[in-house]
Amino acid sequence: MDCLSDWIAQSIGGQHTGPHVRVTGPVVTDTRDATPGALYVARRGENADGHDFLAAAVEGGAVAAIVEEVRGDGPATQIVVDDATVALGTLARAHLAALRQARPTLRVVAVTGSAGKTTTKDLLYQLLGTRWQTVAPKLSFNNEVGLPVTVLKADADTQILVLEMGASGSGHIRYLTDIAPPDIAIELMVGHAHMGGFGSVEGVARAKAELVQGLRSGGLAVLNYDDDQVRAMAADAPGDIIYFSPTGAHEAMVRAVDIDVDAHGRAQFTLCIGEEQAPVSLRLVGRHHVANACAAAGAAHAVGMTCADIAAALSQAKAQSPHRMAVTELDIDGKAVTLIDDAYNANIDSMRAGIDALTVLAAGRPMAAIFGEMLELGDESDAMHREVGRMAAEAGISTVITYGEAAKVLREELPSQTRGRHATSVADAVNILCEDLSDGVVIFVKGSLYSGVYAAADALIERGTRR
Repeated sequence: MDCLSDWIAQSIGGQHTGPHVRVTGPVVTDTRDATPGALYVARRGENADGHDFLAAAVEGGAVAAIVEEVRGDGPATQIVVDDATVALGTLARAHLAALRQARPTLRVVAVTGSAGKTTTKDLLYQLLGTRWQTVAPKLSFNNEVGLPVTVLKADADTQILVLEMGASGSGHIRYLTDIAPPDIAIELMVGHAHMGGFGSVEGVARAKAELVQGLRSGGLAVLNYDDDQVRAMAADAPGDIIYFSPTGAHEAMVRAVDIDVDAHGRAQFTLCIGEEQAPVSLRLVGRHHVANACAAAGAAHAVGMTCADIAAALSQAKAQSPHRMAVTELDIDGKAVTLIDDAYNANIDSMRAGIDALTVLAAGRPMAAIFGEMLELGDESDAMHREVGRMAAEAGISTVITYGEAAKVLREELPSQTRGRHATSVADAVNILCEDLSDGVVIFVKGSLYSGVYAAADALIERGTRR
């Protein structure tokens, strides 16, 4: 951003200490991201206190800091608040309001759903970026820290701001829409993610509906017609609705028809928007990405792109975030293997989609899997992990390695001929897998981010050589 520190203090209701300075760099919560002119937000987190890194922020070039207590090793300019995380959101809200006042045509496009948020966000960035100055989050910056940091990256030249909104409990998305009320809200699906925080699928639906409820007056809702829970959110929409249907339902404006999946697991289909049609050949692995592509197409059409332009951009779009259906051909210990790394996040819905993609990509070749835990499932955890075991059995995965206590039970659903083992560490998982590695095997690595199983995919790539 580019503003005076006294404007920041006034916007967040903080106490300004030290000289008035101009902030010309980014707003950061991690000192490693600090560059000259930055504003550092000293948050107190579960594992670290940001105030302990004020000196590092200064080294990186921070000229001011938002703090909960003044520290002598920080920048000369410090703005004192009661809660730095809340202040971050308040600052982002004020910044966006100022941008909208200066550029009334600025559009905020927000996406949520139990699965597919980050991929859809990446598709939106690549579609909309072909025509407009577009800002979007890196990775999965979709919470009370990541979202305001993304908002604060927008500037006077920004025409479209793409945001990802996640939730692990009721009210979380409402908080985010209060910071950045969207002009367009995309609802992908209601599934079984974070069941421990919601209690039921109905609870998930109510929480996801907060995005539509948070639309600006007259805002547009882009809803998945094929999901009953999402379709019901039309009652909350304050303006127009665009339905999308990855199964080609005629009631939807945006539809995918004639879907085919090639030998590499990539979907091809005809994109229909109203009466217009155009062919799409996705570069993303997995049939389930058709839904994400249709959702992105709905929003892109709403802001002025034609069906032909959308289809062309979708066909060029690449996977941009790590550990999401990333396919790597490797030689490991003299064996040719294909690694599918989908280890950034996991719930029962994304597990099913990933295993489906695995079977298509394997096409009769042997299959192995390292399954990490699916976290935040509450009382449903055992049942959901057992269901993954049944899916693995039905798919014919010959080697199944589990990592993490919650994942153990899925092995109880495997047939006797399946090689099922439990690993006590990432290194153990990799070693077990490589003990009996078949030539041509397709390896699937999947689990929630904080299960840490993504490190197994990284270790396999480090152990092998790319083909």
